[in-house]
Amino acid sequence: MKHYIFGITLVLTTVSISAQDTDPSALDKQIMRQALAYGDNNIAANSIYNIIAKEGVNSTYKDSLAYLYFNGRRFSSCFLVCKDILSRDGDKQEILEMQSVSLENLGILDKAAQSYAKLVTKSNNNYHAYKLANIYYALKKNEQALNAIKKAESLDDTGKIKITTPINKNLNQQVSLKSAIANLKGLVQFAMDDMENAKASFQQAVTLEPEFKLAQENLEAAKAGKKKEGN
Repeated sequence: MKHYIFGITLVLTTVSISAQDTDPSALDKQIMRQALAYGDNNIAANSIYNIIAKEGVNSTYKDSLAYLYFNGRRFSSCFLVCKDILSRDGDKQEILEMQSVSLENLGILDKAAQSYAKLVTKSNNNYHAYKLANIYYALKKNEQALNAIKKAESLDDTGKIKITTPINKNLNQQVSLKSAIANLKGLVQFAMDDMENAKASFQQAVTLEPEFKLAQENLEAAKAGKKKEGN
């Protein structure tokens, strides 16, 4: 039995050495896959760093590292990796989106707006335009927010994306993206003292999503001349 175990070990070792002869990163990739299968992201990240060191600055495993950090909500590290990748290939939309979301979560809204603006020009995605408008609204850049909303309205809507909005401090609800865009438009118009258009936008949001609690409250607040915060 001992000889049998030794024989298998010898075979596995031979296979590993043979693989490493053709791919210096083979063992690191094997460890990475095993670590990911076991949910050990720290070991996986260490293995990816080893792969990148061996493959060089253009290693595609930088993408894998960005995804790993993003899924682990390590947004600072994710941003830095994405920035490095985009400095060599600015056309990677998924990397640009992760960079945008990371900056947003880090609260660096000015840079997040710049990143989302680039993303919108590449993706022509109404959700990305909505996110850009949301950030501009948070920055009190209402003209830019309104322009981003108009862009979102001009783009096709798949009907599949849902936006989570608050009902109260403890409860949220999901509404259609189109209704969320209309509600945000109303908030921007309200901030710009465009009361009639604000009421029309809130009404549109409610028409699109009759159970949209926040839009209902915003509509009532607009009628009363008092804004309900939130989007």
